[in-house]
Amino acid sequence: MDKSLDEVGVISSRPRGTRRGTGRRGGAGAKAQLLGTAGASPATRAATAGATKATGTTSAQPADKIIVSNLPTDVNEVQIRELFSTTVGALRDVTLHYDSAGRSKGVAAVHFQRKGDGTLAYQQYNNRLIDGS
Repeated sequence: MDKSLDEVGVISSRPRGTRRGTGRRGGAGAKAQLLGTAGASPATRAATAGATKATGTTSAQPADKIIVSNLPTDVNEVQIRELFSTTVGALRDVTLHYDSAGRSKGVAAVHFQRKGDGTLAYQQYNNRLIDGS
């Protein structure tokens, strides 16, 4: 061990303050090229995006899963399953979320068997009281 740390190679010859691997990504210019916004001013991009949104008609994707929140803590999975299966359609799975103490968080995930049933349930029950209390 008669060699110094510089000679062994522990000390890097790379100048301090430079990062390794920056040439691989291409920086912000590559991202702009990928997104198609290279060279466009923010005003031009906003106008283009606004025109696209106004003329493009996008249909909502039919959903088969919804998240139900603000449930009372005494509601259980059986009650949720009964409500949605009788009013919307057949269910694949109902999952009620619990905290570490075993109390309900008031959030449930409801998976329907058919694709459009999630959208139907959302339209039917969004921002509505289910029990009325």
